[in-house]
Formats: sequence, structure tokens, C-alpha cells
Amino acid sequence: MSDETSRPRRPPIPTDIKAFNKKLIEEFRANRGQLSGQMAGRTLMLLTTTGAKSKQERTAVLGFGKDGDRYVVIASGNGAPKHPAWYVNLQANPIATVEVGPDKIKMRARTARPEERERLTPLVPYLVSQQKLTTREIPIVVLERS
Repeated sequence: MSDETSRPRRPPIPTDIKAFNKKLIEEFRANRGQLSGQMAGRTLMLLTTTGAKSKQERTAVLGFGKDGDRYVVIASGNGAPKHPAWYVNLQANPIATVEVGPDKIKMRARTARPEERERLTPLVPYLVSQQKLTTREIPIVVLERS
């Protein structure tokens, strides 16, 4: 079985992503990271950042990879031409809260250095397909315990 067929199929991107994510965040927190329906079995995290301008907390739902005790995510925004707001927020304030399963951890974010990209790319396998959707280089973000 190929790697592509052994993984669950990615669900289509909802038309109202904010409403979808709000519901997903509520379910994630209510069930200690366990999701149902089309999201059952997905390995997701909640990343809470502080707004660069608003200073308000904002939570994003992200897929992730692991590198030892560090988490690795990509600032894709589904291939959008601009970086997602959560990445802009981390550039202004790199301290964030990561929720994975029942765990809630304060972490410090940094953009992976160019020499790290090759080694970290396989940890987030959808980076390659997401990169094809945009001309900007999608940042790889490393989240480390602060």
C-alpha cells in the first residue's frame, strides 16, 4: 500500500472555515483532542497566539509533525498568497500555547532556518503539495518548550 493510500483522505476545505474551525476547537477541547466525523483520527493541534495588532488571543487548528519534543507546523494558509495571521502573530510575539490531545503547553515559536528545511520537510508531508499552490516560500515553524 502506498503512503498516499495508507493515510486518511484529507476532507475538502469548508466554505465557512471560521465556523468550521470554531466547532472543531470546541469539540477538541471538550473531548481532550479526540475528534469525530470526517475529522476522526486526525492528528491536529490548537495553536493559540497573541494578535500582532489586536493583542487578543487567537486560536488556529493545525496539522503537525514531531521532531523529538518539538512540534513542526507549516504556515501555509492552504496555499494563500500571504502568510496566515497566526504566523504574523508569532513573528510579533513568539510565545504561544499549544494544545495536543489533553496537553496544553507554553512554547516558543521560530521559523526553521534554511539549513533545517530539508530535514524537517518530511515531518509535515503535505508541505510539498501546499507549496505548489503558492509562489511564496511556505515557512516551517518549530515550536519548542519555553
